[in-house]
Amino acid sequence: MPRPHGFAYTTTSNGTVHITHHDRPATTLNGSRAARFLEEVTAGDPQLVMARWTGNYRRGNERTARNHPRNRH
Repeated sequence: MPRPHGFAYTTTSNGTVHITHHDRPATTLNGSRAARFLEEVTAGDPQLVMARWTGNYRRGNERTARNHPRNRH
């Protein structure tokens, strides 16, 4: 599976975190979720962490699996 890329985040003075993917808004985190995200992003691979938090980490063979004859309904 290819590694995630194109994610960026910004924090505001009130603690809100805005995550973008290729300059498009992906999600906004507030309060305790934002604090947990900031701890996790500094400890691990930032691109992978942001992909997980936005739900954009499942990119691989979904399209080919969907078109497989066994999965057609």
